[in-house]
Amino acid sequence: LYPVTLVTNKHLLPVFNKPMIFYPISLAMLLDIQDFVLVVNGKDLPSFKKILGDGEAFGINISYVIQEAPLGLAHGLMCAEEVIEKEPVCLILGDNIFFGHGLPQLLKACRKEVEQEGGAYIFAYHVPDPERYGIVEFDKHGRALRLEEKPKKPFSRWAVVGLYFYDRSVWQKLRQIKPSSRGEYEITSVNQLYLKEKRLKVKPLGRGFTWFDAGTPESFLEASEFVAVYERRSGQMLACLEEIAYKNGWISRKDLMIRADQLKGSKYGEYLKSFMNNS
Repeated sequence: LYPVTLVTNKHLLPVFNKPMIFYPISLAMLLDIQDFVLVVNGKDLPSFKKILGDGEAFGINISYVIQEAPLGLAHGLMCAEEVIEKEPVCLILGDNIFFGHGLPQLLKACRKEVEQEGGAYIFAYHVPDPERYGIVEFDKHGRALRLEEKPKKPFSRWAVVGLYFYDRSVWQKLRQIKPSSRGEYEITSVNQLYLKEKRLKVKPLGRGFTWFDAGTPESFLEASEFVAVYERRSGQMLACLEEIAYKNGWISRKDLMIRADQLKGSKYGEYLKSFMNNS
């Protein structure tokens, strides 16, 4: 999203009416996840803290770790290891936006399976231009068969999206991978290790689910338009962190009222007040 990213982090840009980062955080909150680690660069750390703080306003706990250089998604996960302390982890990319009826229930089931039985879950979305993505082939039982990063001759149209569930063995696997030809520690390398063990499962997000990788001007605009249309038609706000926290029982009605007053004069604050009055 250059050149705007010269002055601000793309994850803080508004997708319609709220920062992009609210969308992946809201999805994790819908999965009953309360402990977050945000991997950021040092330059943008103050901005993230200004918007999100320690998460108290949203009933969650946010820790921050700094990734000194953009050395890949797997490297970002390496940076977070000390904070997460070898627990199972859900990794969500900050520019990926998901929507679909029943999506939280589907993801909760995948999370539970990984926590109880081990292994990893990745998610796939059918795309017209698979050469732009990491792609996966899988069988009718959801077992991954092949993975490849941005292939010139794609063997599948199922792109791997920016959402992953890993068991505790991921931390040991991260120590096994080497930098790719791009000089980055690729998340595909981690997934390949699970594939080699036959412990990599795939859940296709078929018709009825929407996924945006909002890291390009075109997809950024499409995501904003989608959110705008949905909110206008339904009267409900997507990725309203305080609303989700209140429904989860993580913040009180008083907390919600204070937050609405703090944001008075904005559409977001008006929505919180309206939600509070109607709940």
